Amino acid sequence: MTDRYHTILNPGQDELTEKKSRFIGYAMPVESEEAAYALVEAVKKKHYDARHHCYAFAVGTEPTLYRFSDDGEPQGTAGKPILEVMTGREVVNACIVVTRYFGGTLLGTGGLVRAYTEAARLALANAGICVMQYVKLVDITANYNDAGKIQYFLNSGQIRITSADYTNEVVFHTMIPPDAVSYIEKKIMDMTAARAAVTIAGETYCRQDQK
Repeated sequence: MTDRYHTILNPGQDELTEKKSRFIGYAMPVESEEAAYALVEAVKKKHYDARHHCYAFAVGTEPTLYRFSDDGEPQGTAGKPILEVMTGREVVNACIVVTRYFGGTLLGTGGLVRAYTEAARLALANAGICVMQYVKLVDITANYNDAGKIQYFLNSGQIRITSADYTNEVVFHTMIPPDAVSYIEKKIMDMTAARAAVTIAGETYCRQDQK
């Protein structure tokens, strides 16, 4: 699995007008090729009276599936520029659709490339790009006497505690970068004289920061 990747978590929308042609950009998170095509169809249905619905999407990591379409625009003037906006920001698991309402004036190939690029960029900016970090899901089980210092240690090290169970023992459910797991386990074993238990419960990606 890749250590991290860039994506969007929320839908984004923006638009621009170029020589009376209206370009409406939609950026959406998608997890599959089917979801991307479903988004394209939804935009087509919403703007059924528009002339073009050009799109690009990137799904998955290692490898990433790329697809794009000019949807009737001159070859290379729409789908590829939209895709290049995504690849330029290294965004995956996302789809951008740009709908064009023709304004009666031809823009030329250069004008189309600029307009579709800008519409895609605006939609992506509105959605916001984030970094997803690969982490291990780690459960830390301790008695109540040790729980306080373990929690302080985790918080001071900026280890994310997603939840905690309080029964006859305390179980902290955490997310830890893979290369830090051994260090965290050793520190906890040292501070509790090996009374605590550290268990790998799984793996996932979590949001690291906002770009």
